Amino acid sequence: MPPPTQEEAAGYRVQAPDWRLLDGAKRAGLSFSEFPRGLAFVERAAALESQVYYPEITLGWGYATISMHTKKIKGLHENDYVMAAKLDRIAAARPTSPD
Repeated sequence: MPPPTQEEAAGYRVQAPDWRLLDGAKRAGLSFSEFPRGLAFVERAAALESQVYYPEITLGWGYATISMHTKKIKGLHENDYVMAAKLDRIAAARPTSPD
């Protein structure tokens, strides 16, 4: 399946407006007040792996950076936009205290 057209991509981007396009990939940086909270986010994001999707996640003290692209088409796929919106919801629902 080819990458989405510019118009399709614009429609998908509405679902995850905080994500940036950088070097052909979608990236987002999230802030967390403590390392355990960032780790809890990564663990919840990993639960989405059942969809056979593997974003690149960098975790550090107070932040997580997520990068996605579909290697097979060397660009963004509709699923990248869907995953970005799901990750935004997970980040917004993060607990107020670490698990």
